[in-house]
Amino acid sequence: MPTCLRVCCGTDGSVTFLLEIMTRKPVDVKTESQYIIKADKEMADLLGVEEGSEVNNRTVRLSAGDTVFVQARSLSPLERMPATMKEQLMRADVPIGRILRNHNLETRRDMGELEVLKGKTTFDGIPVLSRSYKIVHNNDVLMWINERFPIDERWNL
Repeated sequence: MPTCLRVCCGTDGSVTFLLEIMTRKPVDVKTESQYIIKADKEMADLLGVEEGSEVNNRTVRLSAGDTVFVQARSLSPLERMPATMKEQLMRADVPIGRILRNHNLETRRDMGELEVLKGKTTFDGIPVLSRSYKIVHNNDVLMWINERFPIDERWNL
């Protein structure tokens, strides 16, 4: 597995920032979908909220130049968002790491699953390295994130 991919999957910091360093290009965030849903039992347990709570469900792709490096899905309980942070999140094409930095929030990332998935349509069937983690602020889950990284030559930077 390429070193750059291992570094991105192992970080407990901003993948966007790492991609900008590795590629020497600005990272573009393109929103594929974003909508508010009501948390079912599984989602409520994952996020530590009540069933029926409003959750922002957002899927984006991170690109540098013409190359897509990551597809990321985030679930964010709206009741835990400071108002200005909620505005930035809902504006879509702003990276989560940048939103957190803009608000000077003290957070930690609690790493979850890390696995290789094969046969998914995320990157036209290319195997992907999938990782999930929670961003925690004041001991509450602020966001749950799943990132998928294609395992191929694009990481030979």
